[in-house]
Amino acid sequence: MIDVIGQIALAAIPVILAITLHEAAHGYAALALGDDTARNAGRLSLNPLRHIDRIGTILLPGFLLLSQLLIPPHQVRFMFGWAKPVPVSAFKFRDPRRGMAVVATAGPAMNFFLAFLGALLMPLPRGLLPSGVDPLDLALTQHPVIGWFLFYFILSNLVLGLFNLLPIPPLDGGRIAVGLLPMGLARRWASLERLGIVLVILLVFLLPPLLGEFGIRFDPFRDTLQAVIPWALNLLFQLTGHSLNGSLVHV
Repeated sequence: MIDVIGQIALAAIPVILAITLHEAAHGYAALALGDDTARNAGRLSLNPLRHIDRIGTILLPGFLLLSQLLIPPHQVRFMFGWAKPVPVSAFKFRDPRRGMAVVATAGPAMNFFLAFLGALLMPLPRGLLPSGVDPLDLALTQHPVIGWFLFYFILSNLVLGLFNLLPIPPLDGGRIAVGLLPMGLARRWASLERLGIVLVILLVFLLPPLLGEFGIRFDPFRDTLQAVIPWALNLLFQLTGHSLNGSLVHV
């Protein structure tokens, strides 16, 4: 059984790695397209301290971590956060709008690649399993330290990658949309950037618990994750050669 301190370490480290490598991917993608702004600012680094945002990297993940550990079943099943955005000078790209879309895509792409690596290393049981046995639960029981670390690592990267694909500026999905839409619509969509993060915080973090107090069920992002994450986990395990023998993992 992993104690509380162990749970905190096993959950926090994957989140920090997911956030750090997400931001580093943006910087390296921008550099590959001719923008050295992130490199000159010292942000092409795998040092998490260079990417820390007080709210997104410390306060919000800390609150999610402690609240889940204190409330039964005392396990971390959802983690989220963000880092300081890597500075990008779009005017240095040959095509600024398309260049920003490519740079934005690099962050979630890195997270999905890391989730793939985590699934590749997950010690899922081999051979036939009894009916109704969850292979992921069995792996977490038989290999608690490495199993929980890799589970949090996969989960953190999937959630961060999917969240950032929401098509709302300034999230990566919003910038990808701006790069793909016709110019007139792209300009109008990009103008949402000032209010976008407020809208995201309102819809994802504030409205669900507030409406819940009045008996109104409204939590589209979490509902989507609950539907997508089990499917994504099973897909990752199948792509990495784990034979589930008809059994599905559940979250």
